Amino acid sequence: MRIGIDARWIYPQLSGIGAHTRDLIRHLAVLPETAQDEFILFFHDDSVRCEVLSDPDIAANPRISSVLLPWSTFSPANQLFFPRELRRYGIDVYHSTNYMIPLLAFPRNKAGHPRCVITVHDLIPLKHPEFTPRALKTRLLPVFRALIREVARRADAVITVSDCSRNDLTELLRMTPERASEVHVIPNGVDHRFTPGPDISQRAPVILYVGRLDPYKNVPLLIRAFASLLRDIPQARLQLIGPPDPRYPEAENTIRELGLQSHITKTGYLPDAELLHAYQSAAVLVLPSRYEGFGLPVAEAMACATPVVCTHAASLPEVAGEAALLIPPNDEAALAQALRRILQDEPLRRRLSEAGPPRAARYAWPEVARQTAALYHALAIRPSLDTDLPDK
Repeated sequence: MRIGIDARWIYPQLSGIGAHTRDLIRHLAVLPETAQDEFILFFHDDSVRCEVLSDPDIAANPRISSVLLPWSTFSPANQLFFPRELRRYGIDVYHSTNYMIPLLAFPRNKAGHPRCVITVHDLIPLKHPEFTPRALKTRLLPVFRALIREVARRADAVITVSDCSRNDLTELLRMTPERASEVHVIPNGVDHRFTPGPDISQRAPVILYVGRLDPYKNVPLLIRAFASLLRDIPQARLQLIGPPDPRYPEAENTIRELGLQSHITKTGYLPDAELLHAYQSAAVLVLPSRYEGFGLPVAEAMACATPVVCTHAASLPEVAGEAALLIPPNDEAALAQALRRILQDEPLRRRLSEAGPPRAARYAWPEVARQTAALYHALAIRPSLDTDLPDK
């Protein structure tokens, strides 16, 4: 079987989807179940291509090759000319690790070749447009809604990362029961490099946040809760890891208004090794989101034996289970109290630290890659599917 993976979702500064795509390729490359398969990786940025192909596991696999395309995933030229490339390279199964596909390559009646798999990580703009008010998908919501419905109609299978996201997909896209059966839950993966660091009792009182600054992430709430915590634990520090976003200045404004500049470190994007060190050094990882399709920082922190505080919103209880301290979203006092408990209650901190790695093991990348490869193989041998979403 020849599998085409759209690696154009990998950007020079890795987003969550980019990291997911890169790690999926890494682990498919060494999976025994794919030993007879060929992989064609489609890139747009040659520097990204060189970096991905330099990975030892990928470089050592002679069944992996790459194509440098002159168009991005959202280019009109991609819609017109990429179908021809899929035919040229004899792709049997094409996987886009985000929602955009070349529509002309995949007719609605599923009669074409190759098969199409898409990964939809969440539908926040559709479910909660108020959570991403300045995102392009929200500002062009009717266009995004029509596009995601059209893509879901044409894909042979949809991967999503949690039961919560699956429920959102089937409800918001109004899928028939037959079509809903083609939505597969395969979680985000946690790489083997995320391992426990120093014993939790030896770590400085650093509170870690990893993620973007969109309103649904609730970072200003976290900053206010941290300011309250400082009255009791003045040596505490807050570290914010994630790309700056001029669309959402609220977090920076809150830091400035509360005079917390000397207590908060903002690192922006961090490469893999530095991100790992941050997880392994922190006393607690906090994710105060109002919504998450999965919440990968929770799983990565748990793998590093770092206690987790997160909300019981959307998929987070599903991912964290009993290995995190769960609080209501939008509750500043509850968040401050949870952080205070983690930093002051040694038995609680140790219990959560010890519970994290076994819970995170559920999301180990080899199993995630194995489930994904099994879906590829099932699609390649399956007769065409004629079910569809309703037109209205």
